[in-house]
Amino acid sequence: MIRCGVAGLGRWGRVLVDSVHGKSDKIVFTAGVTGRKDRAVDYCKENNIDLRDSYDELVNDPELDAIVLATPHTQHFDQIIQAASVGKPVFVEKPMTLNPEEARHAAETMAGAGLPLCVGFNRRFLPAMQKLRDIANDGTLGKVIHIEGNISGSGALRYTDDHWRASETESPAGGMTAMGVHMMDSMISIMGGVESLRAVSERHAAPVAVDDTTFASLKFKSGVTGVLTTMFATQQLWRVQVFGDKGWAEVRDQDRLEIRLIEGDTSVQDMSGTDIERAELEGFADTITNGTPYLVPVDDAIHGIEILDAIARAAKDGIEVKLG
Repeated sequence: MIRCGVAGLGRWGRVLVDSVHGKSDKIVFTAGVTGRKDRAVDYCKENNIDLRDSYDELVNDPELDAIVLATPHTQHFDQIIQAASVGKPVFVEKPMTLNPEEARHAAETMAGAGLPLCVGFNRRFLPAMQKLRDIANDGTLGKVIHIEGNISGSGALRYTDDHWRASETESPAGGMTAMGVHMMDSMISIMGGVESLRAVSERHAAPVAVDDTTFASLKFKSGVTGVLTTMFATQQLWRVQVFGDKGWAEVRDQDRLEIRLIEGDTSVQDMSGTDIERAELEGFADTITNGTPYLVPVDDAIHGIEILDAIARAAKDGIEVKLG
């Protein structure tokens, strides 16, 4: 059983804890720290989590086997480096950092210390997305020519000025940082790396200073084109669709897979039922315990940050950005 300390016990940190609490025989949370300690006291008592006063106290606890980071993005780099210095494996919520250079440095530091660094792209663990990736690469759709996706939600409508995400610093390109990186990771898992992109990011309805409408046109290294859209002030949506010269396949709302071929029947599958937060955390535990490769390669997570950075620059400057 991997004993974890969690840094960040806001909404998402609690989602992670609740996904394994009393359910998993691989991983457990025994200690935590958060920016607003008074708001987490009752929750930690209910879940038998020892609430600490500082990250230093948490990361240096010899009774903890690993650290889970559900903290603001700008804190991740320093927290990862500190965990590496004391020999603690890290699971970090996406994005790992907001800066490609820091992401590479963090990954190299963890690797140099012989420690796992796992990034929380939970959609990689969706059965429907795994099936879509297989379909896109096994010839079912013929020659793949295009991919498009939309991940949207209403988060920005609920933000107030004191919310940590309610700034361009923590949310460059608006919903791209909070949500779009998930879709981008899904596209990377299916299509590989991005060669170049153009982007637009604007604010239309958000009550705080973050963009709520962002989209990018993509050219993958394979030659396939793509479009990624994320809306931060509308109803929730997850849709990713791969087009080939034999037909198309789409995952909608994460669990519904539809395949339509030019010559062949239409099929629709409901692939719901997986707790993807539990799956990713148990995957982290397996990586620590058995050396099992984690489902999200660190290089993919770094490339996703390169793309996020490129989208923010392309949208700001109105230019095409070429990635290395």
